[in-house]
Amino acid sequence: MAEMSWAAGTQCVAKGDHRKPKPGELAYHKGDILTIVDTSTKKGCYVVKHNSTGEEGLINSANVREREALRVDPNLSLMPWFHGKISGPDAVCKLQPAEDGLFLVRESIRHPGDYVLCLSVSGKVVHYRVIYKDNKLTIDNTQYFYNLIDMIEFFSKNKGSIATTLLKPKQKQGTKSAEVELSKTGWLLDISNLTLGQNIGEGEFGAVHEGEYMGQRVAVKTIKCDVTAQAFLQETTVMTKLQHKNLVRLLGVILHKGLHIVTELMTKGNLVNFLRTRGRSVVNSVQLLRFALDVCEGMGYLESKKLVHRDLAARNVLVADDSVAKVSDFGLTKLDLKEPDNVKLPVKWTAPEALKKEKFSTKSDVWSYGVLLWEIFSYGRQPYPKMSLKEVKERVEGAIVWRLQRTAPPVYTP
Repeated sequence: MAEMSWAAGTQCVAKGDHRKPKPGELAYHKGDILTIVDTSTKKGCYVVKHNSTGEEGLINSANVREREALRVDPNLSLMPWFHGKISGPDAVCKLQPAEDGLFLVRESIRHPGDYVLCLSVSGKVVHYRVIYKDNKLTIDNTQYFYNLIDMIEFFSKNKGSIATTLLKPKQKQGTKSAEVELSKTGWLLDISNLTLGQNIGEGEFGAVHEGEYMGQRVAVKTIKCDVTAQAFLQETTVMTKLQHKNLVRLLGVILHKGLHIVTELMTKGNLVNFLRTRGRSVVNSVQLLRFALDVCEGMGYLESKKLVHRDLAARNVLVADDSVAKVSDFGLTKLDLKEPDNVKLPVKWTAPEALKKEKFSTKSDVWSYGVLLWEIFSYGRQPYPKMSLKEVKERVEGAIVWRLQRTAPPVYTP
């Protein structure tokens, strides 16, 4: 079996115990989460940092294994302490027996749009109204927060204007803490090891920054909206299952004032912009074929995992420093495709059966791949040019497929 090799910043799991380390070695127990700090010190060894103790030392590379993938679980929550629309008396009942620092958050019934922080202290439950003001949340009009996650994080470390720090969340029945599961499986990263750099992208749901995590250049997707962050947890869960040279690699997740998804940095940006800004004079037909093959291999791997991407397009393929193309943006990727979703479909890339019946499969991904090939060989042109989305939808659903090849050059000349 080939020896695994990981970059600095990667988290891994100890296979067994090492209780009597030699000088320079690290003591650890089976199942401990370790972060690789340096891979160049000694052949066959890593310098690692123990995630719990913070201690550093050498470990044999054969004594660590990959992290476990997160299970796709609808009960996994970034806010397990959020109980939705319940009354004050119900909140008091849930916070029994009384325990200082026990808390939950609920929607305000009296003031729709606001929230209430319910906190047990000195045998009583205190209710703090959380006001939504100027797109932020506040309890005292002094300290403002981006979202509930940000607020709970702050009051868990600082007493501030409340009676005591938040010590113990009262978990809503049926939910699982995403933070606990991410930590247990080794996917939760430490914010103190992250340095954010310039903004390299701005989307509907948040920003993407270049950064550095323990010496490795990374991309950080930041989502500050509670609801959106919860939705993006699905993308993160899918990415923990994936390990392929033509799929963008997930390093881990940071929970700090929202959700931060940390991936390898793809320095040349997305494929559509790469092609549009370079053109035929820079990118030859051999490189175009290479891009097509890279995406094909990545999608073949997804098929082997019984996953359907559902949003394959040149904008969702990123290009690495060595010009290798990698599929990204797994936000719509699903394992179970029986249940329809109320999501906006990328019409020009979506197969007829998916547009008409929301029926997605590997076959519908193949359709999207066909449109992607046209994007590649037209150097990033928009598919179905001069046609509205309504026209495209009518033609595709009616099986009147417009011939895309008019502006795509031949790959080979016979």
